Amino acid sequence: MIEVERKREIGADAEKLKARLAELGFEEAGTATETDTYYSRPDIDFLETVECLRVRRRPGSAEVTYKPASTTATRTADGVIAKKETNLALPGAEHAADAEALLEAIGMVPLARVDKTRTSYRHPGHTGATVSVDAVAGAGVFAEAEVIGGDAEAAAELMAEVERETGLDAYPVVVLPYRDLVLAAGGQPSRT
Repeated sequence: MIEVERKREIGADAEKLKARLAELGFEEAGTATETDTYYSRPDIDFLETVECLRVRRRPGSAEVTYKPASTTATRTADGVIAKKETNLALPGAEHAADAEALLEAIGMVPLARVDKTRTSYRHPGHTGATVSVDAVAGAGVFAEAEVIGGDAEAAAELMAEVERETGLDAYPVVVLPYRDLVLAAGGQPSRT
């Protein structure tokens, strides 16, 4: 499956967007706090390649995720990202520390820690689509339209339709990952 997504900065308009989503029939799928610890290899700078290796903690769960380097085929000039994600679900949140210890034991380098609160919304008529409102500590408030599907082109079309319908297309596109935004705002490498 391919994840197609685009992030936009919404700042103080989070409540306005949430009201618009409810008005359109989007249903809140849940709110969660997430803490992501990002890593890089010592011989390849994942900040330059825009690769993602992270350990994510949520209440009651954790996972390790890898997303390959960005290329012109996976990232468009207008901020659409279409990449295959590899996810490894961990049995519980308490296992995140074990995953981090393993990554560091094999030489991976901690880059940053990102703390966010994410509220996700889904619409019954838009299968596979999610709109998330993310409050990212030290970086701001963003909305992300995401579609997961087997056909990247069809997923990108649905994502753009959802953005138009919800009014997200009026907000500025953000091309940097949250990791990079937090580091740019003065966040430091994390050791958890």
